[in-house]
Amino acid sequence: MNDRLPHEKGFHVSWDQLHRDARALAWRLDGKGPDAGAWKAVVGITRGGLVPAAIVARELDIRVVDTISVKSYSHQTQREPVVTKSPQADLMGDGEGILIVDDLVDSGRTLELVRRLYPKAHFATVYAKPKGREQVDTFITEVSQDTWIFFPWDMALQYVQPYRGTDS
Repeated sequence: MNDRLPHEKGFHVSWDQLHRDARALAWRLDGKGPDAGAWKAVVGITRGGLVPAAIVARELDIRVVDTISVKSYSHQTQREPVVTKSPQADLMGDGEGILIVDDLVDSGRTLELVRRLYPKAHFATVYAKPKGREQVDTFITEVSQDTWIFFPWDMALQYVQPYRGTDS
């Protein structure tokens, strides 16, 4: 019997690790855009996709960056995704040449919603879980479905007691 809560099987990602993984994502995407290998724009899915989208845009020298805001979580409870802010309509069209970036694909419902809006966009995430993998075109690291990823923007440094005994 497992007495752990779903979020207790954690994968803690540091700022350094996220930066390395987002750069690896950029390297994987380099030259894969439809315009002689270039992308027209990067669109980050807020909030988690903002940091990786900025890193990918920097690494690939993409100067047009926009966002789409999709709310699908309330703390650690997932619900039906809703678009709360759309990217610039004349930029997006059907998504051709657009790179859409998020931190993670979990169930795939967020990307499924955004893919319906921009079917020709390329979807990239840093991390992917099995249920959502079919919704993402490019990713770096797969984690198990029951793993909760703790991103650096959700964490704070604090003192931790030693595993055995006390620190005296």
